[in-house]
Parts: sequence; structure tokens; C-alpha cells
Amino acid sequence: MTRKNLGRATLAALPFVLAFLVDLILFLVLKDRLPTRLASHFDVSGDVNGHVDRTTYVLVTAPVLPVLGALWGLVVVGGKFYGRAHRLLIGGGWAVAAFLQYVLGATLIVNLDAPDGGAADGFPMWHLAVAFGAAALAGGIGLLLARLVPAPEDPHAGKSPADRERIALADGEVAGWARTTGAWWLPLSALVIVASGAGLGFEVNWFIGAPLLVIALLVLTFSRAHVTVDRRGLTVSGLLPWPRVQVPLERIEAADSRQVNAVAEFGGWGYRVRPGRTGFIVRSGEAIVARQKSGREFAVTVEDSATGAALLNTLVDRNRAGR
Repeated sequence: MTRKNLGRATLAALPFVLAFLVDLILFLVLKDRLPTRLASHFDVSGDVNGHVDRTTYVLVTAPVLPVLGALWGLVVVGGKFYGRAHRLLIGGGWAVAAFLQYVLGATLIVNLDAPDGGAADGFPMWHLAVAFGAAALAGGIGLLLARLVPAPEDPHAGKSPADRERIALADGEVAGWARTTGAWWLPLSALVIVASGAGLGFEVNWFIGAPLLVIALLVLTFSRAHVTVDRRGLTVSGLLPWPRVQVPLERIEAADSRQVNAVAEFGGWGYRVRPGRTGFIVRSGEAIVARQKSGREFAVTVEDSATGAALLNTLVDRNRAGR
């Protein structure tokens, strides 16, 4: 790991380490005033609806912040986030760490001096407002600190639109390009989720099972991508006609064909939104990446992406020239 990457990873993981230390110190200071069974789960009104043994609570919650810190550092270093997106990612980490630390600390506070094995009075909802305020403040601090470490430079940012590949078309000639691609394991995952949702619905409660069925539908929808490049721009739809994503020619600066990593760059599969980029990602591999005039990128993984990107550049040139 280079010195710059070490600095970026440290800055990303630091808020989670600090939050963990604050939470640990708070627990040690208050331990003698906490009951052996803590109120650990609350409903939407703040009333207690679940308890857990004090030792179990520590064992379950203690790893949360350090593990998140390690993951955030890995994403910052290996996730290919550049410029403003890199700073937003670091700032977001500081916000998440502050929010979690406050909520975990507030949970200890509401359990203070509760009868042994009894219930705390509840979790006042104003704690959530303070938690969001702490997150906003910490996020701002993270954004300022992110400026101290040089953000990675986008290797494609300085490339002129004129340097991209194109397909030669005669005046008046019309061309289009379309491909469909998918991942075989995503439909299987959807079936597993459907089975789990149906099982929970029948055996436990449909209030629990129904969300899993919705998730399964989303997974199935985004298991295949139908990609079209034509005079309308870049259009992508899933297994169903909706949702559909369209990036018009007038919004595109240029297009590239390049390799993308689904997890490192987008955090998974499906329709992904990340700082500075969005994508319809069904697998890792080659993709059409359309850089928009706003600076954001839209990526879709598809075979023969070089042909699609080249045609898209040609059509963007024609649109720019008014032809």
C-alpha cells in the first residue's frame, strides 16, 4: 500500500475507531449502573420490545464499528472513487460512525439505573434527532479533513472526447446497436429469496415475508440488462420493461468501454448509485461508461461494449453538430 493510500484508509477508518473507543469508555464508566439485561430493541414509538443479556450486548455491538471501519477503508482505497466522490465517501463514513456511536451510547444511557432484568423507560425519539445532527456535523468535519489527503485522480478525466473510438457513418446513414446480458446466479438468488419470503409469510407473518418478495422482484428485474444505443442515446432496461434508464445524447460528453468491478466500484449488483456515478450492474467485466456533461458517469455492464461506446460517441458528435 502506498503512503497516499495509507493516509486515505486511515482517514476513512479513523471515525469508526474513535466512535468505538468512545462507546467502550462509556460502557466501562457506566457498567456498574447498568442492569444485567439491557433494553436493546425499541418500536417506532420508543417503547421497549426486546431485551438482551449485558455480555451478549457487548459481544454483538462491539465488532460493529471496527468492522465497518475496516470495510470503509478498503472501499476508499480499492473502490476507484475520484475527486469529489472520494471526499463524499470519506465524509459519509464520518457521518455513519457518529450516528451509530450516538445511538449505541444513547441505548446505554436509557438503561441507566433500570431495575435488574426490568425494562428501561424507553428510547425518547429526540435522541434520533440528535443522532442525525451529530452525523451532519461529523460528516462536515470529514469533508474538511478529506481535503488534507490528495484524492485519487480519475485516469479517464483528462482524456479528450476526441480521443474516444468512433464508428464511421456516411451522411444520412442510420445505425443502432443492442445487446442483452445477465448473470445466471441472480435469478436463482431471486428464487431463494421468494422461497424464504413465502416460508416466513406462511409460518410467521406476512408483514415479515412480504418485503422479501419485493426484494426478490427487484433482484429478478435487474438480473438481465437490455442495452440500446441509437439516436435517443443510451437506454437500459431490465428483465421487465420498467424501470428503464435513458441517458440522452445531449447530456453525454463521451463514452468509453472499460472493465468495471461490481463490488469494488459499485458495492454490488443491480441499479447502483454511488458518489459521482450510477450504474446498471449485472456482473463484473466490460461495460459502456458514459461520462455526462455534469461530470457524473453512468455505467452498464454488457458484452461488445467497445462497439456500443464507439457508436455512442459517433451519435453524440452528430447531435452536437446538429445533424
